[in-house]
Amino acid sequence: MNDPDTIAEAPICSARGCRAPAAWSLRWNNPRLHRPERRKTWLACDTHRSTLGDFLAARGFLREVTPLAESPTLEQWTRTTEPQSPSESWSGEREE
Repeated sequence: MNDPDTIAEAPICSARGCRAPAAWSLRWNNPRLHRPERRKTWLACDTHRSTLGDFLAARGFLREVTPLAESPTLEQWTRTTEPQSPSESWSGEREE
């Protein structure tokens, strides 16, 4: 049995239009904009792991891919899923 509140709060894939549960954390940075140690995170389902990863890798942005359960940003994500104001919307991207 699935709790509807748990499902609604589960991390979802960052691919446009995808609502599948995320299984992967793609950690990246743009070296022209970000400090070398900074990481941004896209979440991916099994289906979109390679396409999102290929997009980032082609630009030289991809730094690492880890299972979501092992992602260092997962704890941060679960603490910040609620928008902080009614006008704020979540972009699907997390920073560390």
